[in-house]
Amino acid sequence: MGSVCVEELLEDLKVFGVGYEEEAVPDKLVELCMTHRLAQSDLANELVAFTTTKEDGSRLTVEILNVFEHEVLNKRVTKAHQKKDNRYSGIKDINTIQGLIDVEEEEENLLDAYTTPSKGSQKRNITTPENPRSKRTLSTRSPHLVFSPNSFSPSATPSQKYGSRSNRGEVVTSFGSVQDMTWSGKGGRGSSVKLFGPPEQLLTKSYKFMFQKLRDIREVLSWKIEEFGDALKKRYKIEEFTSVLVPAQELVTVLGQIGCDSNGKLNAKSVILEGDREHSSGGQVPVDLSELKEYSLFPGQVVVMESINSTGGKLVASKLYEGVPLPFYQSTEQADDLELQMVLVACGPYTTSDSITYDPMLDLIDIINKDKPDVCILFGPFLDAKHEQVENSQLIGSFEDIFKRCLKMIIEGTRSAGSQLVFVPSLRDVHHDFIYPQPPFSYELSKDDKQRVHFVSDPCTLAINGVIFGLTSTDLLFHMGAEEISSSSGVSDRFTRILKHVLTQRSYYPLYPPSEEMNIDYENFYNYVPLPVTPDVLIVPSELRYFVKDVLGCVCVNPGRLTKGQVGGTYSRLYVQRQDTEEERKSPCIAAQVVKI
Repeated sequence: MGSVCVEELLEDLKVFGVGYEEEAVPDKLVELCMTHRLAQSDLANELVAFTTTKEDGSRLTVEILNVFEHEVLNKRVTKAHQKKDNRYSGIKDINTIQGLIDVEEEEENLLDAYTTPSKGSQKRNITTPENPRSKRTLSTRSPHLVFSPNSFSPSATPSQKYGSRSNRGEVVTSFGSVQDMTWSGKGGRGSSVKLFGPPEQLLTKSYKFMFQKLRDIREVLSWKIEEFGDALKKRYKIEEFTSVLVPAQELVTVLGQIGCDSNGKLNAKSVILEGDREHSSGGQVPVDLSELKEYSLFPGQVVVMESINSTGGKLVASKLYEGVPLPFYQSTEQADDLELQMVLVACGPYTTSDSITYDPMLDLIDIINKDKPDVCILFGPFLDAKHEQVENSQLIGSFEDIFKRCLKMIIEGTRSAGSQLVFVPSLRDVHHDFIYPQPPFSYELSKDDKQRVHFVSDPCTLAINGVIFGLTSTDLLFHMGAEEISSSSGVSDRFTRILKHVLTQRSYYPLYPPSEEMNIDYENFYNYVPLPVTPDVLIVPSELRYFVKDVLGCVCVNPGRLTKGQVGGTYSRLYVQRQDTEEERKSPCIAAQVVKI
């Protein structure tokens, strides 16, 4: 084809009411004509047809043209190659497309005559004048960080809102003695990361699911009520539990699980108590809470209450026995290393909702290399099932391949820092098993990385230099907060109430029925979800507001998510120190902060 007259092309588009906003648009139009060997009239026709399907298509931008190229022109090229030569038949991925470009390089000399090197690089990097990538170009980073988003999403462009944020590094909340803290570690030297608990309670590999029987679920729930009842019976020296169904004119003590009398949300008028199997044969009875001055209840909560059941048809509760948390872990071994350990905690998504460029993750890697924390705990999702490009099937590579590239970037990009890495999966990881409890990721590590990279389950309990960490990527704060009801005479903090429930119910997920987002295997739930001890530090990432709180002696941290929609989010950093076994227990978490990325 001959030279392209961009003025005539713009006039053709103007006839149909299509204009442009950015100065780079005319050059991009010429580039599209040259790259795809289209006459300007053909490109104009294709563009007019494309823009009529878009709400904001009447004003062209480079971003819109990138989407147009990906959704329309690239498909034309693929079809043309299929017709031209059967050597190129089959599914086209990014590698085969690159091979076609290499084979036909001689035929594209005409393109070089009309484009400058800067424009050529502009197309390959998908940059715009509003989004320069001079500081984010991967070539300026470690050669191991070859994780170009163009390799799995041709329309990938950096997020404008994330790139223009002005509050990076801002500390939004603090806990403990943060004054004079330098917030730098030793890069994992001398750090020990081990799974905590008896072997039968450690989930270390995948398992078969979707084979549950209702009888087995009933057994697990019954065991939970009975075991918790035995603990409260010993704690409060209760002689005997009474059936919830037996009429009683005097105060009796009953054991059961809180439930709702309908499919709606729990409220003060819809509370029922489902009795245990031993004393009540699983019978259910409504509960009148009007006599209780204070309470906090949620479906699935195992409770012991004093009440009157004058007719056998309704319990009038007068007292609730508070649950008792498990004891803290006390090591019998003499502590050799009592040095401070810096722990960094971050939770996905690691890319903004309007982009797939993983810029926030690259920023986090920079922070790890700069601060050299001893341990980094990274929660999923790493490839978010809720991301727009995942939901709309706009990615070229498989989910598994993109996840592995993401992991490779983190592991190799932090190798110089030497930090211990802990990866916790999420039910929102689109490539991973959608089951709770969730097994660890499966990833082949090099010999050098096996000592410092750890893949754990959700949930799990870790011992980091003798300090016990409880980890779960499930948003239990959001799930339980939507179901919990409470009455209090004073000011009450919902986060603290929910965290108390987690610790006193001795479970990483005490809610039943679970949230609709959950898919629970109850046989494995019984083995892997109960708390083995009360952790020193409990990490509970959530969509809700970040915080650091001391609850019943356990430091509970919600680091927030690394991205919130199109903008940057937060991560957390902690200083922990193992305690000498001869001293009286005090919290090993010396200081903690939540920081803007």
